Amino acid sequence: MSATGNAPIDFYFDFSSPYGYFGSCRIDDIAGRHGREVIWRPYLMGAAMKLTGSTPLVERDMIGEYARRDFARTARRYGIAFNDPPPPFPLPSVVPCRVFYWLADRDPLQARDFARRVYAALFVDGRNISEVDVIVDLATIAGASAQATRAALNDQAVKDRLRQETDAAIARGVFGSPFFIVDGEPFWGNDRLDDVDRWLQTGGW
Repeated sequence: MSATGNAPIDFYFDFSSPYGYFGSCRIDDIAGRHGREVIWRPYLMGAAMKLTGSTPLVERDMIGEYARRDFARTARRYGIAFNDPPPPFPLPSVVPCRVFYWLADRDPLQARDFARRVYAALFVDGRNISEVDVIVDLATIAGASAQATRAALNDQAVKDRLRQETDAAIARGVFGSPFFIVDGEPFWGNDRLDDVDRWLQTGGW
């Protein structure tokens, strides 16, 4: 498949995904080198896992122990601040996802700033991002009104938006985090970002 010019890169991720966090720290720089925009698209990966019969890495026997070692190793490899989050983990990401899309409809850059703060709150500071008060605090730091943020969380249109985004992601074949779609080509995982870089450099292969 050949590249299609300067089409945006779709970046799908779950806020409770360590590899999604690592991908979020890298994708904009990679895309920027090739003059590409990145559209950040959080979704509820648990919905995809139900369809694939999968479970979170850290909950699997043997694999979970390896995954935790690999999280720390990956962070060192790319110089990304990271602390293994305390239990309970993984966490539901409904609350930050709803706030993200509420912000994105008004200011995509503010929504991206918020998303970065959510990831840092969980994977650097060890905060529980499933808690409304934590997310309202992060949204406020990103420049949103605390009162408006709380109202948005209970807005049916915002709830529907997240459901639609998750359904659309699954319809496109998205099942993991991070997951990138570049010129119609899917790339799954932080460890595929070198392939994304090469795809953009060569125009596909």
